[in-house]
Amino acid sequence: MLIEMKVAGLAIDPLTDMPILLLRDLDDRRTIPIWIGLVESSAIATELQHVELTRPMTHDLMRQMLVELGVTVLHVEITDLRDNTYYARLMLQQGSRIVQLNARPSDAIAIAMRAGCSLFVEEKVLEKASRFDLHSDAVSDLDASSDMLASLPADYFGKWKM
Repeated sequence: MLIEMKVAGLAIDPLTDMPILLLRDLDDRRTIPIWIGLVESSAIATELQHVELTRPMTHDLMRQMLVELGVTVLHVEITDLRDNTYYARLMLQQGSRIVQLNARPSDAIAIAMRAGCSLFVEEKVLEKASRFDLHSDAVSDLDASSDMLASLPADYFGKWKM
């Protein structure tokens, strides 16, 4: 079953200094963290903050290419979590043809945000994410840590917010 989610924000992991994309369900009950790269976090941050750039970033270029080719971005599906890696599909439509592209969640979400379309996460991914190994050496109670992270308000990360 697919659960609709939204981008709740970006934060910096204080232990690794890596960006974290926070997704939250529409009822604000469940949150999942996805560690992403700096380039992707920049692409997502510019869209979250409605920053207009004079030159297109890669995700802007990809979105414009899709528009020019008559392809509609339908939505993003985060489909699995294996070995601490999330898997996603970018769902596209060209005429009557539906195309599913395997993608990193951060790239798919950066494109989907530009297209203004929905983001879905498989229920099984939410279940796996609640047991996600945040930092196996640093966190002794993973379920408590995941529950704690999920319960934080979007503005909690303060100085680490991107």
